[in-house]
Amino acid sequence: MMQTDTEAPVSVRGLTSAEVAERVARGQINDVPARSSRSTSEIVRGNVFTLFNGIIGVLFAIILVVGPIQDGLFGFVIIANAGIGIIQELRAKRTLDSLAVIGEARPKVRRDGTSVEVSTREIVLDDVVELAPGDKAVVDGVVTEAESLEVDESLLTGEADPVLKKPGDPVLSGSFVVSGGGTFRATKVGREAYAAQLAEEASRFTLVHSELRSGISKILKFCITLMIPAAVGLVISQLVVERADTFEAIRRMVAGIVVMVPEGLVLITSMAFAIGVIRLGRKQCLVQELPAIEGLARVDVVCLDKTGTLTEGGMDVTDLRLLGPAAVTGAGGKGAGSSDSGASPDGDESYVRAVLGALGASDTRPNASLKAIVEAYPAPDDWRSTDALPFSSARKFSGAHLVGPDGAEATWLLGAPDILLRDGDARLEAVEELNRQGMRVLLLARSERPLAELAARDGSGDPSRDVAPVALVVLDQRLRQEAPDTLRYFAEQNVDAKIISGDNAVSVGAVAAKLGLPGAESPVDARHLPDDPEEMAKAVERGSVFGRVSPQQKRDMVAALQNRGHNVAMTGDGVNDVLALKDADIGVSMGAGSEATKGVAQIVLMNNSFATLPSVVAEGRRVIGNIERVANLFLTKTVYSVFLAFAVIISQVPYPFLPRHMTLLSAFTIGIPAFFLALAPNIERARPHFVRRVLRLAVPFGLIAGVATFTTYLLARHHYGATEDTLTAETSAATLTLFLCAMGVLSIIARPYTWWRLGLLLCMGGGFLVVLVTPFLREFFALDLVGTTMPLMAVGIAGVALVLLEVSWRVVPRRFPDKPESAEERRAARRARRAARSGG
Repeated sequence: MMQTDTEAPVSVRGLTSAEVAERVARGQINDVPARSSRSTSEIVRGNVFTLFNGIIGVLFAIILVVGPIQDGLFGFVIIANAGIGIIQELRAKRTLDSLAVIGEARPKVRRDGTSVEVSTREIVLDDVVELAPGDKAVVDGVVTEAESLEVDESLLTGEADPVLKKPGDPVLSGSFVVSGGGTFRATKVGREAYAAQLAEEASRFTLVHSELRSGISKILKFCITLMIPAAVGLVISQLVVERADTFEAIRRMVAGIVVMVPEGLVLITSMAFAIGVIRLGRKQCLVQELPAIEGLARVDVVCLDKTGTLTEGGMDVTDLRLLGPAAVTGAGGKGAGSSDSGASPDGDESYVRAVLGALGASDTRPNASLKAIVEAYPAPDDWRSTDALPFSSARKFSGAHLVGPDGAEATWLLGAPDILLRDGDARLEAVEELNRQGMRVLLLARSERPLAELAARDGSGDPSRDVAPVALVVLDQRLRQEAPDTLRYFAEQNVDAKIISGDNAVSVGAVAAKLGLPGAESPVDARHLPDDPEEMAKAVERGSVFGRVSPQQKRDMVAALQNRGHNVAMTGDGVNDVLALKDADIGVSMGAGSEATKGVAQIVLMNNSFATLPSVVAEGRRVIGNIERVANLFLTKTVYSVFLAFAVIISQVPYPFLPRHMTLLSAFTIGIPAFFLALAPNIERARPHFVRRVLRLAVPFGLIAGVATFTTYLLARHHYGATEDTLTAETSAATLTLFLCAMGVLSIIARPYTWWRLGLLLCMGGGFLVVLVTPFLREFFALDLVGTTMPLMAVGIAGVALVLLEVSWRVVPRRFPDKPESAEERRAARRARRAARSGG
């Protein structure tokens, strides 16, 4: 009795709509949330409830008690900073969330006897999930159907070799299909799945293990270390000095403490990241790990997979060259190489076309090459396949056991000529000539051996034994129009581009030459690379184009470059790129790439445009280069404020400033300029030791500004008489010196000058001048430059300080040059990144 659809096994028909609804009602769904960014509440908490906001909040509350309100302006600045941070991060969240929805995996499941696409969160227990090359298992299950199904579990187990799966074998979430296809029944969904237990996605879209962020954290710890003793000493000192006016002592104590807090540094850093995400999102670039923006700024080598990156996914068959019937003499099998007339049919082009069409039909999930063949040679109705071997990047050929219309059987192979033919075969000369033209060439051949033997990994599966070549299939690869300009950009930015492909080396070199890649004229066959890791590393460093690279070799080449001190980015779109993408410093996947590559990449180009990469590199350089600039400003302020605090404590004099003075100075010399500088273009490649470079300038800059300011203050006290009535004049002179010194630091940090940077300096200086000459503002900020002697002296002292700042800027970097990042530091950073990616 024939089975009806309702009686068919679940593995064939899948669940019914009623069965799906029943499981949803029971909560048996894949309910692991897609983590694309922080939640709104996390964003608000992260921007409001910070250590420094807490310190500022307490000081603001104190000023509200002792007054006046103009001394509490810094509190409103913090409120504005938090608001800006929240708004920018919410904008970035919307960008990330929208791109994540577009780019999320949509596995195919069988329901009611048909194949439908669903989101990963819609999968339920017992769903029958279909698998194709490049697909990632999103839940745990058991294989129900398998057609030469090979699964790579290296991301979970570390075992590099793919595992052949048969019905009944387990499939773990997080593994991906290398070749073949099949289905599996979901046995564990949601938080019970293996990948969920490993917290595979926990580190997505976070700011962990970023050198920039960790550097900022070190700077903040440095500030706290200085602040605590300075603040305690300042409180005691001001209460002792200003015994007669406790409120005045408190105000000046608050002024001394609040200026030590680099409150805007965290805001500017977060804002720069957020705006980077928004800018890249507009170009359809999904940043899955925010440190990737900064990571690309450090990259000096980018490894490119040819297919899908430099070339478009599609190909066209341009020629079919028969190799003649004599080539098949001795081919075995029933009726092999013969027709009813006794003559070999292999010399007949229509027969070969039919074989190619049947081969294409035998693979239910063809790659780009086979798709082109299927389009050129439709499958004949009178041929059938009894067994198939899907294409594998490791094997570099596919095959099928075909039965022709006359009942003749043969094993047919289609793959790389230099793999299917022995070295020295005369036919390879013709292949080499086509490769030099940049064509992709596949060999159609018959084999006397069964497919199972050819698929073996023990060495017995050498495909060049007992092979009868029949025809060469010549394909033209479509070059991406944007590729030459992108490669030119990398060359201009001193980033070495290396093409690493599984295709024939000569063919890859010809394609690279068309794109203008330096070194393309000397392609390297990866099969001839030395086994010694050090020698291999030297060869990889020298070369620009590599062909016949196996997936494991891609991984080894990335590691070799890293061991030579390079920061490596890897691009790719196929399953053969997954291991290399995972191990590279930055992995970049095309949006149309396999789910496996998108799953391990930190950056996904949703528009599949290679031309987006320069924008990503430029954004990374902008973020990290500009944050280093503004960090110098903030840390300089901390250094001179700490110096002033200790100088006041030792001298037992009133603190020179009120909170309103420091708010005014910070706004014109740090806050407003930092906002614009953080968003400016910056193409300088990022360098290691961020904290060391910031400190080597900020410390001398801060000390020079602090000494100059305190000198002016002491001279002003001597000049005006150091009475309660002259305190405003003394403070005003010190404020003038400090403003000029801070503007000197800003003028150095803003280099090289452009029209808008010069305009920024003029606006900041003009703003301060407006305050000095406007009676209302002068009274509001308690500034009064009395006479001409002391103001001129303040300017003169500032002039000496400006000369010293210029000398420091030129001398200090030479005396304390950048140190190259050590191999151990690089290894530690990579271990941290990989631990973060795996949820560790």
